[in-house]
Amino acid sequence: VQLVESGGGLVQPGGSLRLSCAVSGFTFSRYGMRWYRQTPGKERELVAASTSAGGSTDYADSVKGRFTISRDNTKNTVYLQMNSLKPEDTAVYYCNARLVYGSIWYGNDYWGQGTQVTVSS
Repeated sequence: VQLVESGGGLVQPGGSLRLSCAVSGFTFSRYGMRWYRQTPGKERELVAASTSAGGSTDYADSVKGRFTISRDNTKNTVYLQMNSLKPEDTAVYYCNARLVYGSIWYGNDYWGQGTQVTVSS
């Protein structure tokens, strides 16, 4: 099982980035996908979630209206489009895969290695 994030970098406040997470080693379409972020000294924070079918999404209040999670089951890839970025969005962003039924996430957690996003002028 492998999850590989890409797309992080340095961006000015108000700018945009699109993160990608390419998945291999399991049946991507069966898994729910989530994006988390973490800053030093803080717990990992859930940013966005998408069910296996992609029909249901959920967002942290801090990113609603600015971030969009999407997935392409033909490419085994999940995306996080981040617009109107703020300095407080600076973090390492991780993608996560887990089975989901309705609102219940279960089974093994799979994680990527993380990608750094820095929002600064």
